[in-house]
Amino acid sequence: MPAQEPDRLGGAHREWLLERLGHYLGRPVDDSVPLSEYGLDSVAALSLYGDIEEEFGPLIDLDDIRAYPTVRELARHMAVRDVRRPGAHRARAAFVFTGQGCQYPGMTSALYLDSAAYRGHLDEMAEALHPYLGLSVVDLILSEDPRIHLTAFTQPALFAVEYALARTLETSGVVPVAVLGHGIGEFAAATVAGALNPADAAKLIAMRGAFMQYLPSGGGMMAACVSPYEIAELVVAEPGVGISAVNAARATVLSGEVAGLERIEAELATRGIKCRHLPVGHAFNSPLMEPVVPKFEAVARRIPAGTPRVPFYSTVLGRLATEPLYASYWTEQLTSPIRFADAARGMLGQQTPTHVVEIGPRPVLGPYLRRMGGPACIPMCPRPDSDAVDLAGVISALGAGPLAAELAGA
Repeated sequence: MPAQEPDRLGGAHREWLLERLGHYLGRPVDDSVPLSEYGLDSVAALSLYGDIEEEFGPLIDLDDIRAYPTVRELARHMAVRDVRRPGAHRARAAFVFTGQGCQYPGMTSALYLDSAAYRGHLDEMAEALHPYLGLSVVDLILSEDPRIHLTAFTQPALFAVEYALARTLETSGVVPVAVLGHGIGEFAAATVAGALNPADAAKLIAMRGAFMQYLPSGGGMMAACVSPYEIAELVVAEPGVGISAVNAARATVLSGEVAGLERIEAELATRGIKCRHLPVGHAFNSPLMEPVVPKFEAVARRIPAGTPRVPFYSTVLGRLATEPLYASYWTEQLTSPIRFADAARGMLGQQTPTHVVEIGPRPVLGPYLRRMGGPACIPMCPRPDSDAVDLAGVISALGAGPLAAELAGA
């Protein structure tokens, strides 16, 4: 981020915070030093929160004073949420994180080379993942290594890319009104929502991918243009097959034993319904994932359960999740169907975003969202060689960044 950024966005909030904190602490405050180092206690933090609400309205949560520990960070957070500031736009962006299957060798390489902000966030997550992977996901991506398609690397690499893309938007002034993740996209969504810290999320996703990688092969996945209700009786007749995802009213994915999938496919063919087998090595979100559950649960139990601070629409529950995301949530996610359609409809209806940003290395979910009659869906990486120009276009479309500021003042 450029050195002048705090002055360009959040300058007025920064000056106000410095004055109030100087009053509480009885001495000047450096805007780059964590407030904990000045001895800001819980009583003073609560008083500051009350002053902020009195001056600006319900702009932040009390926990934000801890989540954004310096005056500079807190002022910027306040500024991007304050729709009263000059030139502010009322774009309400929801972040939707793509799941496994959208990865490809070299994904986001051009953006990594072009954007210092994205590069810094991806480097940060690559460092957090390195102890578990034994390699850098940055090197894996830039070298166009085909191992990106191995589950042990796919899942942490996608998480790192999506985390870095979302943080890049946030540091540009785009704050989500809600988040939703498709499958493993939930890990990035939960991290952005504050329910997982980045280091814990890195450990969790790396172990998840490794455990799945070493499951016996043999499972498959199959997409069908049919509602889950139309095929319920066929699935019940195949114990080794389950519904893996419901992406739209008539977009269902099945997962499990290949022989069972083929029998269901043959029956659907007699009804004139076509199916498509997906190129996967394992049957994700199916009963075949059960052997992973005990090992993964042991890891997940050592991760603190956090409550989302941003509305988090769960594709496990198919609704807004307001409860802490305990280990049981992440283990249930291994075998449960991805209820994308239910969660997305809830998010669009309850949060009324003006834009949905699909965060992932390539767009996948936009067509499903458009079927729901939602707002404009903007892919963050519309092309395989998406770069800083594409990023600037997304940020500008959301009413943030220097280009949007220039247009607002024109």
